[in-house]
Amino acid sequence: MSDSGQQTPLVFVHGSGDSARSWAQVIDALPDIPCVALDLPGHGALIEQPGPDSPSVSDYAAFVRAEIERRGLMGARVVGHSLGGAIALQLTLDAPEMITGVALVGTGARLRVLPELLAAAQEDPAALHELAGFGFAPGHEDARERFLRELEPLAPGALYRDLAACDAFDCRAELERITCPALIVVGTEDRLTPPKYAAFLRDSLPHTTLVEIAGAGHYLSYEAPELLAATLRDWQTQTLS
Repeated sequence: MSDSGQQTPLVFVHGSGDSARSWAQVIDALPDIPCVALDLPGHGALIEQPGPDSPSVSDYAAFVRAEIERRGLMGARVVGHSLGGAIALQLTLDAPEMITGVALVGTGARLRVLPELLAAAQEDPAALHELAGFGFAPGHEDARERFLRELEPLAPGALYRDLAACDAFDCRAELERITCPALIVVGTEDRLTPPKYAAFLRDSLPHTTLVEIAGAGHYLSYEAPELLAATLRDWQTQTLS
């Protein structure tokens, strides 16, 4: 394996209501690969910069594109969880020359959101607790509690805007245009973006690797961070050699 100075960097994009912090354990397990985790507008360090009132996945993708350009990370690979995976797909469609690969974690080409979750997010800022309760697999209560404990503040309405962006997203008809290597990772117990979503991506993208993590749910960076990191490292090694 090449040293970190020659490695293709990984740019991490978090999911709905989350922040760059969600990737901390995964990045800690990848000391040999240059990694950058981004906060989306209205999240984490950017809580005072919420962006558009009704952002789309395309809006978020434009933000990530600008950050990649600003940070000099052209040619990076983008790792996205859930909403972040949708952003990675959209970015690859919009600017294929910028991205050399995508890792799609607990996501899909279409991300419809349960109406009751959308309604809860619109009415209750604490609705992320409900989402987490549904998103973690049974037996991973400690990981769920850590997730909730480590959540960073959000700009008002950010969770609802994130989920509404997911609900409107659908790039199924465009997937054949994505020709870069794609890693697809899903927990076998993911109830928010179930394994059938991952199977559709595998069957629709030309250069894919699908990895299922047994017993894990939607929040793989908390439920199986070391396995996820090892999967990313293996993918880098196999597809960059």
